[in-house]
Amino acid sequence: KLIKVAAERKLINSKKIFVQKDLFQEFCDRFPYEETPDQLKAIEDVILDLSKGNPMDRLICGDVGFGKTEVAIRASFVMVTENKQVALAAPTTLLAKQHTETFKKRFDGYPVKIKMLSRLTKAKEIEQIKTELSTGEVDILIGTHSVINKSLKFQDLGLVIVDEEQSFGV
Repeated sequence: KLIKVAAERKLINSKKIFVQKDLFQEFCDRFPYEETPDQLKAIEDVILDLSKGNPMDRLICGDVGFGKTEVAIRASFVMVTENKQVALAAPTTLLAKQHTETFKKRFDGYPVKIKMLSRLTKAKEIEQIKTELSTGEVDILIGTHSVINKSLKFQDLGLVIVDEEQSFGV
């Protein structure tokens, strides 16, 4: 069954994503740390996958501090510069909050709207987020399993990131 699913996915075409190299380099240069060779390779591989025009399935794994979040941030940057929306699902509300803060800090100064959705989000704000998602006003939605709720309608979802932590049994 897995081979059949993989073969069917290979036949699906999606929009090729083009990296705006100067803008992307400017964004990368704002990263306050030196990337590791493995991190740079993972970023390169993800960007290459996105530019092929086929659905991407990629697992990025590494210990704490490997820089997996920066890989996700850069992939998200590429997608939002192509007017695609991004959803990031985290296993806990605390981690979703941390990701939201990290993403907002990295995207500071760019016209990117990032919202968080979790069990702590008030009903009125949830309705506003739903509306803004459907109209494309929200570029990146970060949250717990709430981000895969069937009542959410994205205008043009281009990338889904699942942050899986085995220690939480996810």
